[in-house]
Amino acid sequence: MASKDTDGKEPRTGKGSEKQDDKDSKAQRELGILGPHGDMRLASVIINGYSLELRDRESDGFVGDVASGTAFRHMLDAWRKLVTSMSGKDPFGSKATRDFSKKQLDKLADKNDDAAHALEQAAEDYALQLAGVVQRFMKQPTWRDVERVILGGGFHQSEFGSRAIDRVRDILKADKTPVELHTLHHHADEGGLIGWVHLAPPALLQSYDAILAVDIGGTNVRCGIVQTHLHRAPDMSLAEVVRREKWTHKDDSPRRDELVEGIAERLEDLIAHAEKKKIALAPYIGVACPGLIVEDGSIAGGTQNLPGNWESTRFHLPRDLCERLPTIGHGRTQVCLHNDAVVQGLSQLPFTQDVRRWAVLTVGTGLGNASYTNRSPVGDK
Repeated sequence: MASKDTDGKEPRTGKGSEKQDDKDSKAQRELGILGPHGDMRLASVIINGYSLELRDRESDGFVGDVASGTAFRHMLDAWRKLVTSMSGKDPFGSKATRDFSKKQLDKLADKNDDAAHALEQAAEDYALQLAGVVQRFMKQPTWRDVERVILGGGFHQSEFGSRAIDRVRDILKADKTPVELHTLHHHADEGGLIGWVHLAPPALLQSYDAILAVDIGGTNVRCGIVQTHLHRAPDMSLAEVVRREKWTHKDDSPRRDELVEGIAERLEDLIAHAEKKKIALAPYIGVACPGLIVEDGSIAGGTQNLPGNWESTRFHLPRDLCERLPTIGHGRTQVCLHNDAVVQGLSQLPFTQDVRRWAVLTVGTGLGNASYTNRSPVGDK
């Protein structure tokens, strides 16, 4: 491929690379990665900020780290060890805490009282931490006057996660914190894809049925075809993922370029599916990933949960992905990049029109965040 990996992989050579470097296809690729990447001002909403990082004086880390999905697993592991020492038997068996899926934990809690107790106590600890994060964030300028916080990620889609979120609501209410706590309208695997209908060029959406979207996380990658249903609902409230592929890449431990190649392969499958089902696919791919997104499509930081160096000056995700994909339809393919928390939050846009300022927290391998201000029909207030 045209990109160089930091682990010493050389660009591919031979007939394939010669054809790829043909002037016409090179110009096509350059046109296809213009962006705009990381756009902060949209027609209906302003993105005030994202990836807010506050230092935690006690741990010398960041405040958000104590309320991530990884942090919850550490809390559960601590309670698991305590329960085991008291009962003399590990209620979770020999499997590592980090290797349990949320569904497996829910099922185990239904069958084993000790496991249920450990989960309940870990959820309580987690709720206290998450409530504290919300309160700290709301004191920051980009979160000032936030009326509603949306919780994304898959944590709340488990029984123990749902109970923890209810507990956070109770804590915020008791502390008289003036904010509503809601959960994502869409499934966690789809919110980070659907949000792209609010970032894609409106004129482009008018001419096609659907777009391709990608959501890259530290554990999973989700790729999907997002049908806009724009003509039925101009506010995009009916947008849906009509085909989705999920890859738990953490199990395969791919290098950076291998991860990008795997994403391209899944997108090719989706392109073929769209053609088979006669879905008019726009020549547009929205890619959400962790980190600070620069206007030129590079990533300035925040990718520590992804394999390899995504911040290298020799790596450009939109370009590298575009080079691996066939042309979609007859138009030039545009690959656009934005932060994953921002995109997941934007999927909520049609359902937040009753408030002025709102924010999102995405509970995943890390804790993503973004804040927004809805724009009035006649412009900013």
